[in-house]
Amino acid sequence: MSSLPTGIEPPHWGRIPAVTVTGSAQADADGSVRVPTSAGDLTITLHEFGARLRLGPPARDYGILAAPPVALATSVSVDGECTRIVAGDLVLTLEHAPLAFTLDRAGRRVQSSPTDGHFVRRHRLPPFARLAHGWLLSLELGHATRVYGLGEKWGRLDHRGELIRSFNHDALGVNSERSYKNTPFAWSPDGWGVFVHTCAAVTHAVGHAPWSQRAYALEVDSPTLDVFLFDGSDGARQLAQYTALTGRAPIPPPWSLGVILSKAFYRDADEILAVAREVRRRGMPCETITFDGRAWQDTDTRFAFEWCPKRYPDPKPVLDALKAMGFRICVWEYPLVSVKNPLFAELAARGWLIRDRRNGEAYRYQWDLEPFGPVLTPLPESGLLDFTHPEAYAYWRDRHRALFEAGVDMIKADFGEQVDEHMVASDGLHGSELHNAYALLYNRCVYEAAQRYAKDGAFLFSRAAWAGSQRYPSQWGGDPQADWGGLAASIRGALSWGMSGGPYFATDVGGFYADRRDPELYVRWAQAAVFSAHMRLHGIGPREPWTYGEAAEAAVNAALALRVRLLPYLERCLAEAHATGLPVQRAMVLACPEEPAAWAFETQFFLGPDLLVAPCLAPGGEVDVYLPQGEWRRDPDGPPLVGGRCHRLSLGLAEIAVFHRAGVTLP
Repeated sequence: MSSLPTGIEPPHWGRIPAVTVTGSAQADADGSVRVPTSAGDLTITLHEFGARLRLGPPARDYGILAAPPVALATSVSVDGECTRIVAGDLVLTLEHAPLAFTLDRAGRRVQSSPTDGHFVRRHRLPPFARLAHGWLLSLELGHATRVYGLGEKWGRLDHRGELIRSFNHDALGVNSERSYKNTPFAWSPDGWGVFVHTCAAVTHAVGHAPWSQRAYALEVDSPTLDVFLFDGSDGARQLAQYTALTGRAPIPPPWSLGVILSKAFYRDADEILAVAREVRRRGMPCETITFDGRAWQDTDTRFAFEWCPKRYPDPKPVLDALKAMGFRICVWEYPLVSVKNPLFAELAARGWLIRDRRNGEAYRYQWDLEPFGPVLTPLPESGLLDFTHPEAYAYWRDRHRALFEAGVDMIKADFGEQVDEHMVASDGLHGSELHNAYALLYNRCVYEAAQRYAKDGAFLFSRAAWAGSQRYPSQWGGDPQADWGGLAASIRGALSWGMSGGPYFATDVGGFYADRRDPELYVRWAQAAVFSAHMRLHGIGPREPWTYGEAAEAAVNAALALRVRLLPYLERCLAEAHATGLPVQRAMVLACPEEPAAWAFETQFFLGPDLLVAPCLAPGGEVDVYLPQGEWRRDPDGPPLVGGRCHRLSLGLAEIAVFHRAGVTLP
């Protein structure tokens, strides 16, 4: 497990000197403005989306940005203790002592340094401060301002009052602040957004009362501070600006919208073939079947792109049999190689594994044994592939070729959160910055393999992700507890990732661990997942519908049949996500920017622009749904319902609370 820090206590901010301006601003030919400060030159550029502020040395580029943003031509003027930088109707004003800013667009205040005073000094938090381990930047937070984004988070979508750390974890569930997919991008319906362009850990004190309930403080664990400020007037415009900068998700192949069946794990060829035949015999809609980690790899020697020789001496007949039944095939991987596999020594000799900073040798990662048990058996010491090494990257990418040629259609790219403070890559990156960069490079490598070698379009599932990973779709939520709280948290995780630039998401339908074989929970989870970009049944133990009883099987198969009918609409949603950055599943604050009353309903959502879904999140079938202003109809042909208020429904097991606006025709 990583021993990197996971949070910080509020320091005595008054003892930390704020950055001050020490000289006159200089405009450069490239549109940038350099302002000398007590912490080095502050470089400012203005853009169509807002502004970029940089302090410290240039950071290593890992391709988070899809393309460098174009700077606008500016004019600069100095008036006493203020510097004014103007591009059209965009104005950034700097105060000199201490360094503070305001950003305005056409007379509207976009963002500024905070106005939270202290009894004995002007600012409770320094607007800008150089810290021993990085930087502090503080922003204004209105008394009622809501803040969204910051990656896949399981709790409230509005992060006001929270202390959140952008740092990937093997979170072991969905019950804490820790998550697998993080990004230091946040936005507010007040009309501003902020993105820290870094792979380093970032701590976000979002109106966090022990620091300041009137400020949003960002602590960046890097010698470089590189911050983008966006001026979009609502969430949709903020996502458009952010994904124009970091890249839009490509449209996945249509077959990826079909149901993916999985479990941890099908133990041998006889079991997976028997399940596949039963799926077809029962007429269950299912596109893809999965060989999870232990299903096709020998646990002691994985991962080396090798089928377990005891169970699969020749995997081709098994893959051919699945193909003959009309299945696509998914296989699992992670970017670690067991020390018990000869490949470890081979890669170590080539310098293609992450090294140990303490001795220069290939790092031998030791797993925390606490999470493992009878099903998830302990894993061996392993090395991590060094994706910063060009030859190692190409080797790992191209080793996938044989899998795709054998009939594999997609990769489940698991893990990627294991980099710790003692590891160093071939390019010299280590610690906090390598940790998050690793997930991005891993995603990119496997997706490029699929682009090169997959026969019917590139698609993968990745668990860990960072800013920019939306360009390598898709992502799935981690390992939820198999209970009602796990279902609710998984929905919030999907919506939070969607508000962070990741438009596609899938959950482990039924929950991953602690399964109590609850048919009602399983049905409600499947019904909710019908309305996500991708849908996978997965967990420890069987997740086939018939294993939960006849009533559950009938209800789930009805939901799966509905998903099949929704495919044309889902394809339209994917195209819109690719064009705009809007997620397939849209939280109410995204879907109803002009109706704040709707924003509090954080576990209902829109599927695309026209369908409103209210998942059932408790036994018994009762659902409270807020319908926005206007006239609505319950699908498929329910009576008219008045919007602008809550409705309580009582659902039968096979019923789903899904609505469309009156007059809307769905494909």
